[in-house]
Amino acid sequence: MTKNILPHKQSVTTAQRSAIKGHAPVVLWFTGLSGSGKSTVANAVDLVLNGAYQAHTYLLDGDNIRTGLNSDLGFSLEDRMENIRRIREVARLLHDAGLIVLTAFISPLRADRQAVRDLLGEGNFLEIYVDCPLEECMRRDPKGLYRKAQTGEIPEFTGISSPYEAPEAPELVLDTSVQSLEECVAAVVALLEERGIVGGRNV
Repeated sequence: MTKNILPHKQSVTTAQRSAIKGHAPVVLWFTGLSGSGKSTVANAVDLVLNGAYQAHTYLLDGDNIRTGLNSDLGFSLEDRMENIRRIREVARLLHDAGLIVLTAFISPLRADRQAVRDLLGEGNFLEIYVDCPLEECMRRDPKGLYRKAQTGEIPEFTGISSPYEAPEAPELVLDTSVQSLEECVAAVVALLEERGIVGGRNV
């Protein structure tokens, strides 16, 4: 931060913004290999929260962010770190607005994910590890990326030629190779209810 930048102190607080929404804000950080099902699960959770719980939500998805805000970034380790740095700042702003923020990013480095947790503070960041085996992700290969990585068309690809550091103590682990989409969604929603983020369903 330069000496000529002085952040403006806002009068409306996160608590006040949350109060009129009827639920607490939180960032749900879905992490896992490409093809693990992060976006599918996050989108399904978003639908349930927005519908049955009438929660104020927003979903940040990896490919969507890279078509706009982060369209100038590649996939080198440095660009991946910058990608997550920008995303964590966007997530912080949306959290401050009182929203339940769902993010679906590979985010391969523990240090990057820890930086988001540190920025938001304990209780405001829930790490959800979509722990699908690499072999199953490669079998699915919904975007054909593993095939391209194996032929050398994609030089730096997580799980093949670039490392993925699995979470050591996530708030929730989902295995989409054995759990159905419905089971995964139910587990995420149950976590939110246990943490007092959302209450009873409005159905």
